Amino acid sequence: MRHAKHRHRISAGTPGHRRTLMRNLAVEVIDHGKIKTTHAKCQVVRGYVEKLVTMAKEDSVANRRLAYTKLNNRAAVKKLFEQVGPKFKNRPGGYTRILKLADARLGDGAPMSYLALVE
Repeated sequence: MRHAKHRHRISAGTPGHRRTLMRNLAVEVIDHGKIKTTHAKCQVVRGYVEKLVTMAKEDSVANRRLAYTKLNNRAAVKKLFEQVGPKFKNRPGGYTRILKLADARLGDGAPMSYLALVE
């Protein structure tokens, strides 16, 4: 039976493409603080970013290496551990927020949202 097996999914072709898409969106959230993308992608990337921020709350070589394997971007890992992680040191969770936008994307009508780090 498949009880409690629901996950937000994106149909980005191959698993490698999905992995790269998640990595790129997570790097952009860390760099810019917020991104505008489709609501489905926001829901998928949210868990990815939350786990990275939880990892960044404790700065160690092992955690930095794990974060680098997830992000594959040295500048993003540095910013994650030096700026983003300490900001959420005393927060037990809920580091990101999804804000739905009223207007859909013009081309295909996809619902759009912002994924932002909580201030």
